[in-house]
Amino acid sequence: MIPTAFSLFIPKEIRAMAERLEGAGRKAYIVGGALRDHAMRRRVGNDFDMATDASPQEIVALFPRVLPTGIKHGTVTVLSGRHGVEITTFRLERGFSDGRRPDSVEFVADVEEDLSRRDFTMNAMALEVTTGRLHDPFGGREDIARRRIRSVGDPALRFAEDGLRPLRAIRFAAQLGFEIDADTLAAIPGAAPTFRLVSQERVREEFLKILLSPSPSAGLRLLESTGLLADVLPELLASRGCPQKGMHAFDVLDHLFLAADMAIDDPIIRLAALFHDAGKPAASAPGEDGEPTFYNHERISADLAGQALRRLKFPNDTIERVLHLVRNHMFNYSEAWTDAAVRRFLARVGVESVDGLFALRLADSAAIRGTPPDPLALEPFRKRIDAILEQSAAFSIKDLAVKGGDLASIGVPKGPMMGNILRDLLETVLDDPAQNESEILLRIAASLKARYGAA
Repeated sequence: MIPTAFSLFIPKEIRAMAERLEGAGRKAYIVGGALRDHAMRRRVGNDFDMATDASPQEIVALFPRVLPTGIKHGTVTVLSGRHGVEITTFRLERGFSDGRRPDSVEFVADVEEDLSRRDFTMNAMALEVTTGRLHDPFGGREDIARRRIRSVGDPALRFAEDGLRPLRAIRFAAQLGFEIDADTLAAIPGAAPTFRLVSQERVREEFLKILLSPSPSAGLRLLESTGLLADVLPELLASRGCPQKGMHAFDVLDHLFLAADMAIDDPIIRLAALFHDAGKPAASAPGEDGEPTFYNHERISADLAGQALRRLKFPNDTIERVLHLVRNHMFNYSEAWTDAAVRRFLARVGVESVDGLFALRLADSAAIRGTPPDPLALEPFRKRIDAILEQSAAFSIKDLAVKGGDLASIGVPKGPMMGNILRDLLETVLDDPAQNESEILLRIAASLKARYGAA
């Protein structure tokens, strides 16, 4: 293929790397995401990758600061100024027994041979740094213009080489708003055995990118239609076809997909939105009017979310925050609530979780019929909470004016009795914040001690 002109701003440090390689009689090309982003007229950041016919040992000899990040497979990272550039020797790859990495590589001299091993045409372009000529042997630029994701060569072969590639195709489709080429899409179900060899950590990272894309539901529906949802999130499968009642226009699974779309761009909120009703199929039971009921579905939903997130190796803090939101998303505020009821709500969910619960509720409500979230829907409750927060400061045991040591000083033994008394004192303060004075609470604690002791 005849190279074509391609204008891309290349930082001077990276251009200097290319000039040094060429000064040593070697070739230097920009490859990867920077070219794809530029072809899409997206902002190109500072993340540039390069390819060359120089061996890793030659690259190490040419540059003073080199990290051997993947030298076995021909990749090193050259450091210059604020740039760390991965430079990979042109190569072909042989054998993929672990479904992810080549068993061996063969260094080659031609850039187009190197491009032939890459996953998708939009990632199989190379720009000669010093001349500005673009090598695009597989039509990646045209595919970008047509907003199409297409494998380089036989998609079944590409997916057999690297089990993560089917998920990457879906992730790119969700992130970029592209369609997957028909032949490439048709090859994804058959790649499931190789996909199952991929580590859960790598699956998690691609799944998160789908969930944080502009339209998560596009990627989630592709996961479902290709069968990969059964491997990534089998906990959601029972939600397909599970009907809902009242104003709901969708079954549970479409409701969950739409809730992820409607949620703010935050991983905790989107994960909670995706799982908040996942327990409805298991909780479903006919009501007296024949409509389904879903009592305690939030507890089952949290259990399913925990199972999925632990399998995908999410951090414990993320899991705890998501499960907390899912368990507590079924609040039903009305103006009839007393101030004590609002304080108890805050004590139960935690002041720090209010914003997340409100964001989840807005996404949940918007996904009932697929309408945009109404940010004013929770404004009365928000104002009520703000007023309570101005008046009160005690919403947990740690906010009480007395601590365990204070109770010990009046003879309360450590253990279950002390825990029960502290909880009772919190209930007292939630009913009447004015009681949160150490002298008052110690008097109440003494009375409770006598009562528990008598019991």
